[in-house]
Amino acid sequence: MNKGGTAKVFVPRDTTSRSLGADDVAQTIEETAASRGNSITLVRNGSRGLYWLEPLIEVEVDGVRHAYGPIAPSDVGELFDANFLSAGDHPSGLGPTEHIPYLAGQDRLTFSRVGIIDPLSLADYRAHGGYEGLAKAVELECDQIVEIVTESGLRGRGGAAFPTGIKWNTVLGAEGHQKYVTCNADEGDSGTFADRMIMESDPFVLIEGMTIAGIAVGATEGYVYLRAEYPLAIQIMNDAIGIAESAGLLGENVMDSGKAFHLEVREAAGAYICGEETSMLESLEGKRGVIRYRPPLPAIKGLFGAPTIVNNVITLASVPIILAQGAKFYQNYGTGRSRGTLTVQLAGNVKRGGLVEIGFGKTLRELLEDFGGGSATGKPIKAVQAGGPLGAYIHPSQFDAPLDYEAFADFGGMIGHGGLVIFDETVDMGEQARFAMEFCAIESCGKCTPCRIGAVRGVEVIDRILEGVDEPGNLVLLRELCDTMVAGSLCALGGMAPFPVLSVMNHFPEDLRTRRS
Repeated sequence: MNKGGTAKVFVPRDTTSRSLGADDVAQTIEETAASRGNSITLVRNGSRGLYWLEPLIEVEVDGVRHAYGPIAPSDVGELFDANFLSAGDHPSGLGPTEHIPYLAGQDRLTFSRVGIIDPLSLADYRAHGGYEGLAKAVELECDQIVEIVTESGLRGRGGAAFPTGIKWNTVLGAEGHQKYVTCNADEGDSGTFADRMIMESDPFVLIEGMTIAGIAVGATEGYVYLRAEYPLAIQIMNDAIGIAESAGLLGENVMDSGKAFHLEVREAAGAYICGEETSMLESLEGKRGVIRYRPPLPAIKGLFGAPTIVNNVITLASVPIILAQGAKFYQNYGTGRSRGTLTVQLAGNVKRGGLVEIGFGKTLRELLEDFGGGSATGKPIKAVQAGGPLGAYIHPSQFDAPLDYEAFADFGGMIGHGGLVIFDETVDMGEQARFAMEFCAIESCGKCTPCRIGAVRGVEVIDRILEGVDEPGNLVLLRELCDTMVAGSLCALGGMAPFPVLSVMNHFPEDLRTRRS
């Protein structure tokens, strides 16, 4: 209980926590407090990302937040009996939230406010360092902002890992009466939820990052391309944009700087191909989501034919702290050419699923064991798919590889958006290889033959192998087909769909063989 007799209680309002009963828990806490004459202030924060503990509730006592979880509505009465409003002992008690090992072992920069603030409280956001980056940006020249982002070493967090500063510099130097900033929030990779967490739990950091990007390159219009399957994120982003506009943080005169930036949300229909930047631009223009030939690059001729920044949510959300703290601060995290922090999402057959933000360089094994706690079943982990449904399956012999872009590329892996999907020893990797090809066949935009036809034929070839039809010959054919798709596809969908198949052929060959009864 805080001074004054009013307790501050935090209950998450993000999609995952709500799906696990957080709304019912919040209502029960309010009703129980009222019936017992306890004075509380209920804050609906975002999740801390410890999803195996959700709904996780917190109570602030003398400035320190104490956690309890997972909590069901039926637990609330016992919590009050245990005097949890004063951080009393209870079997679900986890102690001070920041001391939970899962959190204490992280380097939270981009996610420093997630789970801490009320997502739609501008005062909360500013009290925790929000808009310090934009305040510095409006005092700088465009090329100075771009130089800071370049020097930080920030690379695209959406999958391609292209240097952000180079992309911005290209847009800055491009000719155009109008320029745009677009955010690819079409989060479609398996096992990923970091974008959603940012938008639902700390929307102003994305708004601030996009505003800085706009000012840096002279763009006055921005769009968040957000999948319709995220209705809460859409609602929160729209509400946050309205708040920012009212506060003079968006619009014709950002922070009284005389510089303009307008921002809108555009809903996407859930086509996986629209995660590819040019398909996304086609969709934003009201067309079918089909990839464009390149060149020209979107940075030169993008949305409506104008120079356009296309960045992922996490990339743009990383920009404010870089401007606020400086390039050197951000660069001090990470290793080699992989600077800053990586947001890893642990999903699938894992004991402690959730989000981890760490500096590049830790090993996959550390993530799986120290954070994830191994498989949920307790059985040995057989494979991990990193980088979404087009990422290679990583064999246990590769678990000691450091998490950085170049190290993963050396063995044919990719970090991508940071999603890790874990499988235990019961998984059939032959079926997983088939799934990769089938996924590509379903999601292909159809523009290029290697992807449109190759994926369909890939499923057929794998089926013949599993059925025992000329197994040796079809294995050769499958590898040749994969090589053709990698070399000949117009975008990463067809170009990367063979990666999981090839990884199964190389590391799990015993699973890609004829099924014998």
